[in-house]
Amino acid sequence: MKVLFIEYPKCSTCQKARKWLDGNGVVYESRHIVENNPKAEELRTWWQASGLPLRRFFNTSGMLYRELNVKAQLDAGMTDDEALELLATNGMLVKRPLVISQQADGSSRVLVGFKEADWQAALL
Repeated sequence: MKVLFIEYPKCSTCQKARKWLDGNGVVYESRHIVENNPKAEELRTWWQASGLPLRRFFNTSGMLYRELNVKAQLDAGMTDDEALELLATNGMLVKRPLVISQQADGSSRVLVGFKEADWQAALL
């Protein structure tokens, strides 16, 4: 299984998630979310594979989310395409960490945020 771990290294939740991955022997490729921000098409693919509402991909506790008043924009009827384009403008808008694991059947499993039980079920 190929695992992509998208993180912001200064984020305490990302640090905890990295420690969990290392402690459980999960081999992964790390990607800095600000230095290598996900593109809109990547985000679309991951969102569709996740089965989650698109809003779950926003870092709602981040300063940039509040500064841009993203909640109001989403509530006002921002389209999925517009939301994905906004997410692609700055990695600090994206909820982290993200884990994308390529399954043996070619499908992807996407985890947004760090919930140990979900990660254990998906990666071990």
